Amino acid sequence: MKKNTWKTVLTVVVLLALAAALVVAAVECANGASLANTAWSLLPPVIAIILALITKEAYSALFIGVLVGGLFTCGFAPVATLDTIVNDGLIAAISGNAGIFLFLVLLGIIVALVNAAGGSAAFGRWAETHIKTRVGAQLATFVLGVLIFIDDYFNCLTVGSVMRPVTDNHKISRPKLAYLIDATAAPVCMIAPISSWAAAVSTTAADLDTGMSGIELFVKAIPYNLYSILTFVFILALVAMRFDYGPMRQFEDRAAKGDLAALASEDDEKANPNGRVIDLILPVLVLIITCTVGMIYVGGFFGVDAWGGTDCAGDFISAFGNTDAFIGLPWGGLIALVLTVIYLVARKVLSFKEAMECIPKGFIAMVPPIIILTLAVSLKTMINSLGADVYVHDLMFAASMSLYSMLPAVIFVVACILAFASGTSWGTFGILIPIVTAVFPADSNLLIIGISACCAGAVCGDHCSPISDTTIMASAGAQCEHLNHVTTQLPYAVTVAIVSFVGFIVAGFVQNVFVTWAVGIVLLLGALFLIRAIERKKAA
Repeated sequence: MKKNTWKTVLTVVVLLALAAALVVAAVECANGASLANTAWSLLPPVIAIILALITKEAYSALFIGVLVGGLFTCGFAPVATLDTIVNDGLIAAISGNAGIFLFLVLLGIIVALVNAAGGSAAFGRWAETHIKTRVGAQLATFVLGVLIFIDDYFNCLTVGSVMRPVTDNHKISRPKLAYLIDATAAPVCMIAPISSWAAAVSTTAADLDTGMSGIELFVKAIPYNLYSILTFVFILALVAMRFDYGPMRQFEDRAAKGDLAALASEDDEKANPNGRVIDLILPVLVLIITCTVGMIYVGGFFGVDAWGGTDCAGDFISAFGNTDAFIGLPWGGLIALVLTVIYLVARKVLSFKEAMECIPKGFIAMVPPIIILTLAVSLKTMINSLGADVYVHDLMFAASMSLYSMLPAVIFVVACILAFASGTSWGTFGILIPIVTAVFPADSNLLIIGISACCAGAVCGDHCSPISDTTIMASAGAQCEHLNHVTTQLPYAVTVAIVSFVGFIVAGFVQNVFVTWAVGIVLLLGALFLIRAIERKKAA
């Protein structure tokens, strides 16, 4: 049977299975059963993800997932379902994420300004003379991604806007760029003590009976965060070995012939030939500085935080842990935008009218990720209303009764599944960290390993999920079709995840970080050499 025929048959079977599941769920609701706090709570995101992978179209897949979640929440009552989707889903998603939407728009406008001024084109010309190889371009992207560790949203969009001209010059596909962005954004935030992710973890663990502060627990868990660390090893090894596999190989082969699989952009075509490298570098530096200041300002570094407290005055780390990125990033982004307009107009590379014309262009460029993010957040709301957290909580406690040294590996897998299905790492922290601290004694090394497994699994699931906000931001930063990014990075993420799972098994028994690292790195490099040999055999 031909390959396309097999795909068609598989698609039909999957769709029939999903339809049958919906019929069974409807019958259960008709008989008075509740779908909350059961395995049914994980079906809406599963449907969305499967449909997205089948149809290669994110908007309808996510909306159907939201619709199914609304039906499950309201027992298939049509009016109540519509009310839940509109009010509790879409409107709540927009209002609750207005801050990050504003930051996206502000960043989109800054990117449009820089492109129109010729800053990106100038940086591309400079990079062409200084970064002479594909390997160098990929390593530069990786290094920049590691350096911007404050926030994953900020990382994705900033690295994307800076490195697109460089990777384009070296005919690196946009899906490959999106992977490099995504594979550094969340992992580096997860192992950086000063980041929005560190704040999220430490806040979750702050009031738990561990005998440590939240930030102390986070720092101690960093060495065992295998997925984040091994992802960096994977990137460096993959780039050095100069090969790709899975769907990524096809996109890279096409890129070598000039097809970068990029989203259309009018800004690059109309770039000012008089632009200089400083026209890109300075706005980015200003953005970094103002966003950092904005974050600590909101956190109360300069006196009073956004909630009226004064506990963090003069304390950089505490202020960062106390901040709200949804307020701090727009705060910094708005100042950076104003300063960028003033600078570019004053330098006469753009007229004031041309600068203002970039505002709607920047907004339009960010509409796709905003729509996807709105639907993804709405889906998460449906999942939460169905009590997926309660269901996972009960499963974990049941597992802990029979597994102990194996439990870190189990926690990693559960965190992966939960983050993949829900599209949120932070939600996964909130569900699993209290469970981990309840299962392991406060003075046990397994507590640290368990927290690491939870964080690593959350990053892994978030990295793989098509409904993850970080994945969406990486696609936006690379100006890459979202599902192209998802399908190409999945084999890479799964490779690292499998090795990490084995690493957590080792960690649970030996409880030695150096042995765990050695096993993980050797297995990962061995897997890459094996995959490369297989790929070369196929090509022969």
